[in-house]
Amino acid sequence: MTKTRIAQCACGGVSVAAEGEPDVVSLCNCTACQRRTGSPFGIGAYFKREAVRLRGLAKTFVRRVEDTPRTIVNYFCPNCGGTVYWVADLRPHHIGIAVGNFADPSFNAPTRIVWTQHRHEWIKFPAEIPSFQQAAQ
Repeated sequence: MTKTRIAQCACGGVSVAAEGEPDVVSLCNCTACQRRTGSPFGIGAYFKREAVRLRGLAKTFVRRVEDTPRTIVNYFCPNCGGTVYWVADLRPHHIGIAVGNFADPSFNAPTRIVWTQHRHEWIKFPAEIPSFQQAAQ
């Protein structure tokens, strides 16, 4: 039986149901993710679009990816402001979902760490997780 995971914003107005396992779980240290989350990094789980069901009325914020022509469209709740999911040019067949919105401490660990050039100096990540100075393909 396929596992269904539910992610939602703080007020529950925007939610996502994701079927199965994510293809990638990426921990991002870029300054945009730092500002989006209010923490030193963001963690996104990327599921194939056909495995995701969206619910609720979300507002969008389109931003450029640092030093590239690519964009990311963030979808956030107009009530509580929480970013629940996004679509990135780099992964057009996937929807990225903010792992914290699953509120599941047993969620999959990151499979890669990106934009380490912006990592806060006091943060140390496990050596066995592949790390990239910028975004990984």
